This record gives sequence, C-alpha cells and structure tokens, in this order.
Amino acid sequence: MVLTAVRGALGFLSRLPVGHSERAWKAFVGTPVAFPLAGYVVGGLIALPFLAAGLLPAPVVAAAYLGSVVLVTGVNHADGLADLGDAAVVHGDPADRRNVMRDTTIGVGAVLALGTVLLALALAALAVAGLPPLVAVSLVLAAEVGAKLAMATLACVGRPSHEGFGATVIDGNGPRHLVGALAAALPAAVVAVPATAVAVLTGPLLALGLSGWADRRLGGVSGDAFGAANELTRAVALHAGVAAWSLFGGVWSVPLLDWGVLTWTLS
Repeated sequence: MVLTAVRGALGFLSRLPVGHSERAWKAFVGTPVAFPLAGYVVGGLIALPFLAAGLLPAPVVAAAYLGSVVLVTGVNHADGLADLGDAAVVHGDPADRRNVMRDTTIGVGAVLALGTVLLALALAALAVAGLPPLVAVSLVLAAEVGAKLAMATLACVGRPSHEGFGATVIDGNGPRHLVGALAAALPAAVVAVPATAVAVLTGPLLALGLSGWADRRLGGVSGDAFGAANELTRAVALHAGVAAWSLFGGVWSVPLLDWGVLTWTLS
C-alpha cells in the first residue's frame, strides 16, 4: 500500500514515468507519509550535480541544479506559487482572492513571487556548491524531503478552502497522520546535522505559517498552497541549512556494517 502510494506521489510530484494509475493516485491522496518518501527519490535525483562541487565552478553546479529541478519536478508547483502570489496582492475577501487564483492571467504578484523564489533558490544553490560535496548532496536531499514534509503537514493540519486537490488530499487525514510523515523524514535530518535537521524542520514550520495565512486570506488551503509550500520550503530550507552549517559547524554520520556509527567533524 505504501509503495503504491509513493508511486502515486512520484506521479504527481515529479515528471518521472511512474504512478499515473488510478490505484496509485487513490493510495497517494490517503497516505501523507508518501510525500516525504517521494522526496527522497526526487531529492536524490536533483542533488546529483552537487557531486561535482569543488570540481566545477560553483555557478556551473548551481545552474545544473536549477535545470535538474525543472527537469525532474516540472512546473506544476511553480504554478501554485504564482497563483498564490497573485492572490496575496489582491484587496478583497477570500472569495475574491480565490477567483484571482483561478484566472489564467499572470499578474505582478505572480511575477514577484516566482522571481523572488527563483533568485533565492539560485543564490542558495551557489552557497551549497561551496560545501563539501557529500554535505551538499545531503543538504539538497534534506531540503527536498522537507519540502515534501511541508505538503504532508498541510494535508494533515490544513482546512480546505474549496473542492479540489487540496480538499481531496486533506479529506480523511488529521494531525495523527503527521507522525508517520515526520518519522519518514528523520533519516534525512540526521545525515549532516545541524544543517540537514534545520532543512527538514523548515518544512512543517513553514507549512504551519502558510496554513494560518491561507485560512485568513483564502478561507483555507487549496492545491495552489501545496505547490507554493513546496517551492518556498526548498529555497528557505537550503538557506537555513547553509547558515546552520556555517554558524555552528557540523557532524557527519555514516552507519557502518557493524551497526556502529562513525562520526567526525568536518572543517
């Protein structure tokens, strides 16, 4: 059941040729833990350019990362961020803002939201490219798991604003389902602490703030809020992780075959 749900999550969260059956979709929308589990697959793929960190110039690695994000995840989540950006600058009640989100016209709010997040992501990628390669890969993976954990958080604590994807995913899920999602994200958090821990935790914290904002401004969480949570968390988590590593240093942990754990501090 969980594997089917993960396939369904990958079918929705990425451009990978899996999880497009009705069975996978139904399993996915009822299984919040599938979000962070799919994040490991997506994060592992988009983190590959950082294996060349230190070998290639940082701008080249960062550009390859941005390209991989688009190739692997597509533009679906960015579209949600754009719609939320337009809604954020509208004066009116929640119904007026939801109407703007359904409008296919691109407004200044969408341009500002997309431009700001893309710039933030590019700058974060440059900073990550300056880290040791394995730390960089671990942080990118953790940020992606955190981004998907943000979506799982919305699915578990959000209130739907109207019928649609948001209502479909939220229906039947509750705060108790978030425990499994948090547990699934734990391995990504402990690889290179504190950077990876901060990156993963950014997801649920940002989602809680976004959920409160959506309740006040939109009357609840919509599918666009899920996409925006993913894009915002990815950028913020990378910056937060780099800042944590720079300020506090880090510990790299690798499980060994004898069940011990080898830990050393990276300079």
